[in-house]
This record gives sequence, C-alpha cells and structure tokens, in this order.
Amino acid sequence: MRGVTDVSGLRDIRSMHSTRRSIPRFKNSAFLDLYMLQKEKERLEKEAALLAKRSQGLQKRLGEIQRQMEGLERSAQTERPGNGGEKTTERSRPAKKWKSFSVNY
Repeated sequence: MRGVTDVSGLRDIRSMHSTRRSIPRFKNSAFLDLYMLQKEKERLEKEAALLAKRSQGLQKRLGEIQRQMEGLERSAQTERPGNGGEKTTERSRPAKKWKSFSVNY
C-alpha cells in the first residue's frame, strides 16, 4: 500500500521551472540565458537551505525519540518478572484464590 510520501506531487514537476521558452534563440540571447540560469540557481540554493534546516529538525526529533525509547526500555527491564528480584509489580504477584460459600434462599 502506498503512503502519502510515496505519491508524487507538485514538487516533482520540473516543467514549472523549465529553461525552455517559446522565443527563438538568437546569438544575443546569452544574457537572457545567464539571467534565467542565475534565477534557477538561486531558487535551488534557497530550497537546499530549507531542506537542510528541515533535516536538522528531523534529526533532533529522532534523537529525542531514541532517548525516550531507551528510557522506557530500561524501565520495562526493571519491571519484568524474573529479573533478579528487582522491583515487582502488581501483575507479577500470584493471584489470590477466591473463597467460595453457599447461599441458601
């Protein structure tokens, strides 16, 4: 099953920033080509900076999650029965047997 991240979106469309144009090429169009390439380069550098910033945030959150998981695993180890007589919990105690008696009506 495909997830949301597997579906291609508008970011995958390159036609929005295409270097093709309907104007025929002339010998003097080098300045226009340089300008268009410069603008595309600036846009890509800006996008790369945004991706780097987002990647840093993701790595930070992944580190926090890893630390939380390690803490929970340690606490789960101490609560597990048969771990050398350490901390016992309500579940690890033997169940009480019920006393039964008859009721006459």
